[in-house]
Amino acid sequence: MPTVYWRALDRFTDIVSDHPSRAAVIHAEGRTRAGLPDYRQLTYAELDAWSDTIAERFLAAGVGRGVRTIVLVRPGPELYAVLYGLFKIGAVPVVIDPGMGLFKMLRCLRAADAEAFVGVTEAQALRIVFRAYFRKVRVTVTAGRSWWQGPTLESWGRTPASALPEREPAPDDEPLLIAYTTGSTGPAKAVVLTHGNLAAMIDQVDAAREHVAPETSLITAPVAGILELLLGSRCVLPPLIPSKVGATDPAHVVDAVERFRVRTMFASPAVLIPLLDHIRRTGAALASIRSVYSGGAPVPDSCIAGLREVLPADAKVYSGYGATEALPMATIESRELLGELVAQAHTGHGVCVGAPAPHVRARIIPITDDPLPDWSDVEGRGGLAGPLGIGELVVSGPNVSTRYFWPPTADRVGKITDDEVIWHRTGDLAWLDDAGRIRFCGRKSQRLETAHGPMFTVQVEQMFNTVTGVARSALVGVGTRGEQLPVLCVELEPGADRDAVERELRGRRDEFEIAKPVTEFLFHPRFPVDIRHNAKIGRERLTVWADKQLGQGAS
Repeated sequence: MPTVYWRALDRFTDIVSDHPSRAAVIHAEGRTRAGLPDYRQLTYAELDAWSDTIAERFLAAGVGRGVRTIVLVRPGPELYAVLYGLFKIGAVPVVIDPGMGLFKMLRCLRAADAEAFVGVTEAQALRIVFRAYFRKVRVTVTAGRSWWQGPTLESWGRTPASALPEREPAPDDEPLLIAYTTGSTGPAKAVVLTHGNLAAMIDQVDAAREHVAPETSLITAPVAGILELLLGSRCVLPPLIPSKVGATDPAHVVDAVERFRVRTMFASPAVLIPLLDHIRRTGAALASIRSVYSGGAPVPDSCIAGLREVLPADAKVYSGYGATEALPMATIESRELLGELVAQAHTGHGVCVGAPAPHVRARIIPITDDPLPDWSDVEGRGGLAGPLGIGELVVSGPNVSTRYFWPPTADRVGKITDDEVIWHRTGDLAWLDDAGRIRFCGRKSQRLETAHGPMFTVQVEQMFNTVTGVARSALVGVGTRGEQLPVLCVELEPGADRDAVERELRGRRDEFEIAKPVTEFLFHPRFPVDIRHNAKIGRERLTVWADKQLGQGAS
């Protein structure tokens, strides 16, 4: 048997040894007589044995260290058993959001050049129909019922025949996982996350929690579950659709929190905003909650303030900032954010996402779409934009991915070499304040180039989002770059008076110099959002819509 390389995942072994009967994954399955979700529990010992079985079966099939394995399994105990099984033998899971669209997903998966494939029945059917995209795949297993010959996770069982081979520490730079970005604001890319990246992420999450034992955590994003299991948490998975997390029933979230006394919650704004509305309507008391972490998109400060009002007084509400390539990059707690920093955001200073995470370094470089392969290419590029010094944020640190697997040009465009340090270009526009905190101003790819100069989406939108009746706004540019017309798209709150809102928006615009170029206000029924968190606004699609509206004489 080959030697298995493992490092940060030794934490999992320690937890299993110390707490074998502790629930690892508590997952919704079916309904109770009252119509609420029913739950099943998988202990750490059971998850360990199940993942050992999967590892054993894959090893017997010739899948081992470095073998890329596509994983298309719905969030749940099967997903974690598969991932940990692959981790244990050094195989490299390849994960992707199916919601990005069929042919975009197929193109990405073909580029993964995988030799093994684990998927639900529908995914396996796609593999068979589009077999040309998976020519190197030689080992397959189905999560669920199989309508063709081949093993299923159920047929493999959950008890290993023997112990796995001896483990040795994995090198920090050895790939652990390949995760695709969603492609919501640019081409999807395959991010290589290493054993060292994972170890750093665990340490940073632990530090952000002030080294307090996690106890029970509610999970709405699979990556959070990976980290929480390595910290010994009981992970509660409420019923949700991965591509429609915004449709999660807040009553089910409240039920899960109260039933399992959840202490920590990880959720996107698309989950937290309806949850807050539900709590205010019903008076639900989430007495066990001590910390809430939001990520995926900037959480509105009104939501943060609202959560502070309805949660226990000692609960902490964190706004997280990160990316597939760098998680986390920064966090900020509500008590620091609310007040002066929010007021500054509403006057054009950008959204404060906090100081860089431990051991993460941040710099601001001049805005350019050109490749900057070496730090010497950055020097001499000229100044930063405007009086605040806005530019592209670049970061480095032990949790920051230093390379892409695909496409071949991604490293040249997205990384900067500075001697032995690799800087990741986030594609985000920001500036650093005197306290070293990051002030996020928008995506580089979504900036406007107008006759009046550059305009940055989030920086401008924050000034308009304070208007009563505005649910959210999105700044887009219509026309030729350099002469783009700035258009503010607005989504109204239910029952808002459109004419009154527009009058206030125009008045607000006249108060700020950087907002004055906005002359067009368009009202959209429901903004398009990203597939992963259902929270990032699809400004590219709104641009096309706005262009058509203006062409039809809308005002």
